[in-house]
Amino acid sequence: MRLLRIASGFTALLSASHVQAQVRQLPVPTSCTGVPAMRFPGTVASGWSVMKIAGGLRGVRTVTWDPNGNMLVSEAGKGISVHSFGDNGCINSTATLISNVQLNHGLALSPDGLTLYASGERSVWSWTYNPATKTVSNQKTLITGIDSGIHSTRNVMVVKSQPNLLLVQVGSNANLDMQSAQPATGRAIIKIFDVSAAPAAGYNYKTAGEVFAYGLRNEIGFVQDPAGIVWGVENSGDDFRLNGQDIHIDNPAEKLNNLGDPLVDRNNWYGYPTCFSVWSPTPFSGQGLKTGSQFMLAAGNGIASNADCASKTKAPRLTFQAHSAPIWNAFDANATNMYVTFHGSWDRQPPTGFKVVEIPFTRLETGAYDPVAPADSMTGYRDIFSAPNPAGCTANGLTQSNCIRLTAAAWDPAGRGLFIGSDNASEGEIYVLTKK
Repeated sequence: MRLLRIASGFTALLSASHVQAQVRQLPVPTSCTGVPAMRFPGTVASGWSVMKIAGGLRGVRTVTWDPNGNMLVSEAGKGISVHSFGDNGCINSTATLISNVQLNHGLALSPDGLTLYASGERSVWSWTYNPATKTVSNQKTLITGIDSGIHSTRNVMVVKSQPNLLLVQVGSNANLDMQSAQPATGRAIIKIFDVSAAPAAGYNYKTAGEVFAYGLRNEIGFVQDPAGIVWGVENSGDDFRLNGQDIHIDNPAEKLNNLGDPLVDRNNWYGYPTCFSVWSPTPFSGQGLKTGSQFMLAAGNGIASNADCASKTKAPRLTFQAHSAPIWNAFDANATNMYVTFHGSWDRQPPTGFKVVEIPFTRLETGAYDPVAPADSMTGYRDIFSAPNPAGCTANGLTQSNCIRLTAAAWDPAGRGLFIGSDNASEGEIYVLTKK
């Protein structure tokens, strides 16, 4: 049985759209008093500008907006902060909304802006949120029993048309988490929960909910397009060898996955931990594989060949350079482009990533949204903001670097542009990218 509440969801969506339309438009400031220069330099593509709008933060991971245009920020290891803006477009007040060192990535508001969701490594919580007073109350534990592992961040997303449905993602607990091929492990997976029916003690992640998609090594960012389809970005594997050959510099590819309709699709397998995607075809010469093709790393889980990977798993719609580490993705207003933040590599020489890319999309005759580039393209996206020399960036651990470590991506309802976060351990920052 699907977790459907169609009438109430549609009403809530209309209400949220009306409220969102009331957000006052603000100018793009050239600078803001008290905000220092960018901690690490960045360059923008022609036709774009960048300015730093917030600094002195900790571990910026996710940015979202309430119905009044206030900015909520997930700061890993600290909690959630809320920021208001003055008529000049700069922040004029900042407060800690939730102090909880367990919170580390996931942050979402219901379409009406009155319920806030956030995640830690082992649990997901909700609060009643008041946009007028910028306060929370009525904390509830929604989900517990999530495994720990090398991927500790859990993304959450409210289904727009049915806000009782919450998507919760968990990554693998190892580079090659072989047991995660079984959805019952609750790893390398996205599940869907009806939060309106959550038991008093919360759901157990492994045994409750429905499997939306699995075989996703670390699908840390995902967003709905205007048709309701979920698009996710996946961090793939490290240090791979195939048939005794080191392939890890340019394989496997990072992924852009069409995850389907959360009202309809269930139990689709995207291949991990057995099948991966090609970025550079060079190591696969003579096998008929090209960029975006699925290949078998090792037999198992009903897979015995590359052909099995092609026929039994869902292939990505586009791929990215290996080790780019995509974190968040966001559509512009008409879904003519998707924007993806690349956190940057630690497992590649020369390094790669440390940038924001733009992926052109188109609306098909069917009404579906789809990338313009074919699935085997290596040029289906372009850089719009990056470290000046990504090949010279260091990455000592998850957040230490001599470059920007890009994370959050969210379009500003006040019209200033795309807000981008960096969780570099030296300083958490938020920038605004604006089309000129």
